[in-house]
Amino acid sequence: MWSEQKRETYRMESFKRIFKYVWPQWPRIITVVVAAVIVAILLSLSFMTVIPLLNVMMGKEGLHSWVDRKTCDYKYGVDFYVPNATDIIDKGSEDIACSMLITGVEKNSLAESAGLKPTDRIVGVGDFLISEEAEKIPFSRMLEELATTKESKITVQLKRLNKENALEDKTLELNTPENKAYIDSLQYGSIGRIKWEVKLAIIERAQWVVGLLPREQNQADRTRAVIFIIWAIGVVTIIRCLAKFYQGYMAQKVVQIGINHLREDAFGHVMDMPIGFFANERPSDTVSRIIRDTNVMGNAIKVMLGKALREPLNAMFMLGFAMLLNWQLTLIFLCGAPVVLGLVAMFGRKMKKATRKSLMASSQMLAKLQETISGLRVVKVYNQQDYEQGAFKKINDKLLKQLLKISKVDAATMPVLEVLGMAAGSAALIIGVHWVTQNKMDSPEFLGLLILLGATAESVRKTSDIWNKIQEANAAAERVFAIIDEPIEKERPNAFELAPLKDRIEFIDVVFTYPQAETPALKGINLSVPAGHNVAVVGPNGSGKTTLANLIPRFYDPDSGHILIDGKNIRDATLFSLRSQIGMVTQNVVTFNVTIAANIAYGRPDVSEKEIITAARRAYAHEFISPLPDGYDTIIGEHGAGLSGGQLQRIVIARAILKNPAILIFDEATSHVDADSEAKIHAAIEKIMKTRTSFIIAHRFSTVINADVIVVMNKGQIIAQGQHDELIQSCQLYQSLYETQLVKA
Repeated sequence: MWSEQKRETYRMESFKRIFKYVWPQWPRIITVVVAAVIVAILLSLSFMTVIPLLNVMMGKEGLHSWVDRKTCDYKYGVDFYVPNATDIIDKGSEDIACSMLITGVEKNSLAESAGLKPTDRIVGVGDFLISEEAEKIPFSRMLEELATTKESKITVQLKRLNKENALEDKTLELNTPENKAYIDSLQYGSIGRIKWEVKLAIIERAQWVVGLLPREQNQADRTRAVIFIIWAIGVVTIIRCLAKFYQGYMAQKVVQIGINHLREDAFGHVMDMPIGFFANERPSDTVSRIIRDTNVMGNAIKVMLGKALREPLNAMFMLGFAMLLNWQLTLIFLCGAPVVLGLVAMFGRKMKKATRKSLMASSQMLAKLQETISGLRVVKVYNQQDYEQGAFKKINDKLLKQLLKISKVDAATMPVLEVLGMAAGSAALIIGVHWVTQNKMDSPEFLGLLILLGATAESVRKTSDIWNKIQEANAAAERVFAIIDEPIEKERPNAFELAPLKDRIEFIDVVFTYPQAETPALKGINLSVPAGHNVAVVGPNGSGKTTLANLIPRFYDPDSGHILIDGKNIRDATLFSLRSQIGMVTQNVVTFNVTIAANIAYGRPDVSEKEIITAARRAYAHEFISPLPDGYDTIIGEHGAGLSGGQLQRIVIARAILKNPAILIFDEATSHVDADSEAKIHAAIEKIMKTRTSFIIAHRFSTVINADVIVVMNKGQIIAQGQHDELIQSCQLYQSLYETQLVKA
């Protein structure tokens, strides 16, 4: 037995096949991905701008000072205490304003390698060292020097507490990122080095941006800095929204084109499927699969190229920026991820199961609507409105039950994930507040981190229904590809082009059983029909008359035996060459929702109007077509609305006349028409049967009696054949048919 995981993988195979129709548009897909990445990066940057904005607005430090401090953190792995207004005003704290108090040193950093330690007070850096001329260096000047130096090494003067708890002076040499040889010698590891280089790249861009503003810290400059940040946020937002628009539009284009091709493939495959498939399946179910189910698949692809791509990227980049701010709190927030993934998978399985059942119920509803509306006259005359209403209610309630299950799963997903997100966020919040009170983290950075983590949680919440949508699409894909995977009509690899009939058609020991049937419909059929002869096939209902006719165009293939045309097995011929010489008129009139002219010319779109009118005259159809307001340009409409059954049948006969086939099959062609139409149809049939090989399945005495040969069938076998005068004397069944059906008909 397969494990649950293997079964789930197999079940997803149908969904994966959708991408066969998506991947050919890979340039557009790349555009969608690039746009989504741009959106994610710019959204994260928008949130990150909150930190410098808060710093400037709170007056804690200037924009340049904040960037310089983060530069020192990223370059050297050292963090400083930021003097606030109270420190500067308090005369007892002048040393704080003129020194950089180290609050943290990162392990394996340049600062640690140089010997810097927490609680050290840096009092001089680089070109700004303590001397007789300069006894004190401002905090901001030293920070700028340390952040912007281009030297490979920089001198650092500091004061450090000794064992006696007294400050002593020390001078150290600090390597900078400009010292490439030293940097290469450090054992960072590949991941650590990449992380460090990314930080340097970010801070380099930040230094360039703030370089556009003056470093002064007066009120006007602070206001200018705030305006600059807000302006930058506006520009970033406009670019992000443009990228989001482009991503959405291109994703829609990919989806619509892909589903368009899928529908075309599904419809084309249906055209090549054996007739036997539709004998056992409801046509409305196939229609539902091609229309409704492909729409469900399209919606899933739209989600995948939309928020399924955009929101995870948003979450990923925001988590990345959050990691840069504080990786410990970010990891605490991520502790809920395994639980989230497990719940999403569980909800997805429930969604797929309910969706599959809802699609089946929807298909049943479509079938019930179609058959009831088509047969509304019968429903009314038999007073079965209540019965049909009850049957429809049963199907409708079944669909409602599945839709409510889908709604329940959909409604439960987001609240559950919100609770988990709140729990993880609360844990990070409690620890973060503790760190802020201990001066281990700046308040603006902590607020910025909370915003990033909150936005990440929101992105995850928005993706909560993605897996459900995928499972919905997977259920729909299974139904659609089940149609596409059905075998098509078989044609031998070396099939030949069958020449037009010249000699005879032969049935040799033909046996045929309908799919899923237990007993054969035809048993040992042997029949030879010379070219140009008319064969009338008679027999009681279910005797195999129509089945025999359906084997000629290979709607079905016999289980055993052969059907030969001019001595050649039709199974060895191409279907196109075989069916090109066959015309068929059945009791079920088939017209299409196009003009009368197009219906007559069906299969021969290149014929002239004159040829169409000639065929209509021969079928006695011109007499009712010409008086119509639009004549031959009249749209017949669905199910031939507006024309009688006899008129529609004459249009179908005109179609057969225009095709000019070598073989004609008439299956109860006059069974559902009035007397006038029957007479005209009979006259038309007699005309076109001349010089053609015809198979006539009819109950009409006049049609049968004039046939060259009459074949009598019963229980799938030919029990007699000959002309009327012979059979009326020798075949008891024919006598019975003549007395009951043929004469009375």
